[in-house]
Amino acid sequence: MTTGKRIQASIVTVAKDIVDGFFQITHNGFALLGLVVMFGAVMLSTQPDMRQAGELQLMEWLQERQESFSGLVSGKATDRVTAVNPKDLPKPQAALAFWLAKKYNIAPEPLSALVVEAFASGARSKLDPTLILAVVAVESGFNPFAQSPVGAQGLMQVMTQVHGEKYERFGGKLAAFDPVANMRVGVKVLQECIARAGSLEAGLKLYVGAANMDDDGGYSAKVMAEYARLQAIAQGRPVPVGATAAARAPSLDKA
Repeated sequence: MTTGKRIQASIVTVAKDIVDGFFQITHNGFALLGLVVMFGAVMLSTQPDMRQAGELQLMEWLQERQESFSGLVSGKATDRVTAVNPKDLPKPQAALAFWLAKKYNIAPEPLSALVVEAFASGARSKLDPTLILAVVAVESGFNPFAQSPVGAQGLMQVMTQVHGEKYERFGGKLAAFDPVANMRVGVKVLQECIARAGSLEAGLKLYVGAANMDDDGGYSAKVMAEYARLQAIAQGRPVPVGATAAARAPSLDKA
């Protein structure tokens, strides 16, 4: 490791240690945001060439800490609320929960928790939550235990063997079958695919493992059709429950 990289790692480690200690005293995670940003700015300003890399590391760590503060979307499945009364949700989320529950024959309470997570993940990743839900619908039909012949697993049919490191923060590869953990990892993979491909449709094709193929088996069209329906539901427009996007029969090597 170069001297510059050792200094950068030391700065980030010190920042983390200070904030972790302060968190143990205050138990107020959101109050730490200003402290860490200020600390990082002061420390990294002394090393301009390392500022960008240091900021990226600190912000990624901050995001992980912020996610762990919410009881509903806690990183550990045992600490997380797994069902929510849809009547307690904002109107667009409640409408989505009731419609999806009826459409996919799932109890509305656990599905409501997934809708809440989709909106939280969407805000973090800058992806439309209804797009995330559309991918889940087409990939697994909201079956958290789904598995494809090529090893894609869970709600968003993530290739666990390919993206196993993304599950480390959730306890390991078996977290692929935890709905929220799978959704978070799937959203990360989807975000990366869209960024690499340069467009939503191309990103979906990459996500399903058909980037180098002429035909993705109608996958992108199914996702986009369900996406449009869910957008309409969230906007309060009526959509027949019978307009179903059937879950894909996975046969491609996914991203």
